[in-house]
Amino acid sequence: MIKTKQLSNGLTVVFEEMTHLRSVSLGCWVNVGSANENPRNNGIAHVIEHMMFKGTKNRTANQLADDCTMIGGNMNAYTSKECTSYYVTTLDTHLENAIDIMSDMLCNSLFKEEDLEKEKGVIIDEIDMYDDSPDDLVHELLQQEVWKDHPLGYIISGPKENVELMTRQDLLEFMDLYYVADNMVISVAGNFEEESLLALLEKYFAEIKPTSNRLPITVPEYSKVFVVRNKDIEQVHMNIAFDAVTTMSEEKYAMSIANAVFGGNESSVLFQKIREDLGLAYSIYSYPSPYNIAGLFQIDATLNTNNVMTVLKTMMECMTEFKKVGITESVLNRAKEQIICELLLGSESSRDRMNNNGKSMLCQGKVEDLSETVEKVRAVTCEDVHQFVEKYFRTDCFSICFVGNTDCIELDKIKAYWEEMTRA
Repeated sequence: MIKTKQLSNGLTVVFEEMTHLRSVSLGCWVNVGSANENPRNNGIAHVIEHMMFKGTKNRTANQLADDCTMIGGNMNAYTSKECTSYYVTTLDTHLENAIDIMSDMLCNSLFKEEDLEKEKGVIIDEIDMYDDSPDDLVHELLQQEVWKDHPLGYIISGPKENVELMTRQDLLEFMDLYYVADNMVISVAGNFEEESLLALLEKYFAEIKPTSNRLPITVPEYSKVFVVRNKDIEQVHMNIAFDAVTTMSEEKYAMSIANAVFGGNESSVLFQKIREDLGLAYSIYSYPSPYNIAGLFQIDATLNTNNVMTVLKTMMECMTEFKKVGITESVLNRAKEQIICELLLGSESSRDRMNNNGKSMLCQGKVEDLSETVEKVRAVTCEDVHQFVEKYFRTDCFSICFVGNTDCIELDKIKAYWEEMTRA
């Protein structure tokens, strides 16, 4: 059973006992990411995440690493567009140690200037690594251009020049705004005793200040764009984006079905047509990109330069046919079973439950029980899917991005085709 409580400072705790396990997973979720940044400080949420592991008032960076190793060695963190998460899975006997370490990082990190300067080099290497990865780059570039200058489109790690200029004071001021109790959620799942857990969390996290005067996030406008980045590689990575739904929308369940049938797996329309029947691409798939304030539906393909126009036209033909014909009950039910299977299999560990509960509470202010999610997937009809694809699979308003050996493709012809398709 999933329960929620608030600490004395207003920090929300969501917890789920799984007494058949020996493990317990603890996560601290902060409602801040690159979507909360501006052009000058883009990348700062990611820098703060890195610096949390570089030493506190009570532990050096080496001591943090040693103490994490003692409880299993898997304490980690990540930054996304809309949140930052710090998490660990350990044995139930080490729960207080895990809480102690995580609270020490979140409440007592020093952010020494010399450590910051060293970590900047690591982060810049990470930025270069992603820039060298065309499958990541094509996705990021398209989101950046589709949402223009809105922070939701920012690259999470930010530009290198921003990282190089960040100071300790910048980090502390940003933390003071966002690392506050009413902007955070602690999620715990696994084997623990409720009263003891809440007492420990109160002991270690009550000093976090209750609130701050934060700026609200505005909603971005979708723009249809044609984006090209030439890179010296053999193939071309193509990504297409359609305006779609948010994580808050009830239409997300129909979107999950539409994605599964159209391009989400090896039995999908796109994979069977473009890879299996025509042999035009090794990799082709679709995926939803929903966020709290906006969302996209995207299609990704990695191709030989000779096949770009053919694949693009075939994608559009498949989409037009999919909208026209719809899906049968048998296809609908098969997609539902696939999605439900993934949901249930993904809920069998304490870490999976902690992640689901924490992110859901942070983003939606509530936790949707797994059985409720399954029922909402089961309730989707063929007509729901048809309405979704009619509304959002707009071949007259899609955006496209190419990364790779673009000198060897007929960009003028491809752009002319795109302009003709999307002409208002």
